[in-house]
Amino acid sequence: MDYEGLAARIAALTEGERDQVALMATVACEVHHSDARFHWTGFYRVTEPEVLKIGPYQGGHGCLVIPFSRGVCGACARTGEVQLVADVEAFPGHIACWSSTRSELVLPVFDGAGALIGVFDIDSDLPDAFTREDADALAAILRSVFGRDVAA
Repeated sequence: MDYEGLAARIAALTEGERDQVALMATVACEVHHSDARFHWTGFYRVTEPEVLKIGPYQGGHGCLVIPFSRGVCGACARTGEVQLVADVEAFPGHIACWSSTRSELVLPVFDGAGALIGVFDIDSDLPDAFTREDADALAAILRSVFGRDVAA
């Protein structure tokens, strides 16, 4: 996976943009089409305390609402930590938004002030599809896009 090229494309496409939803739509599209492992790629936004709602995404329908108390996305939002799940069936409380999902990578998304604004969820229909390298590279891209002064 060419994360350096992906980061450069996303930086060029998002330069000067401040709107979070526009940024999320661009990141979801670019990441989704960058790797055949990714069959669902998108954001869940923090819209009220302890609640994530679907944001911009690529792929089939996603769950509309996910409480912080449930699923891989909820665990990421609750802890603020990357969730690298090799087998979603083995994850307690996994929410099956898409029945073919076998593994999942979810990263927290923070704004420039360090507040959690959402999570970035990538699903694969392959078991154990994600690596720590994927997580680290995508986290760096998210920091570069959302860690600056953007508007909610």
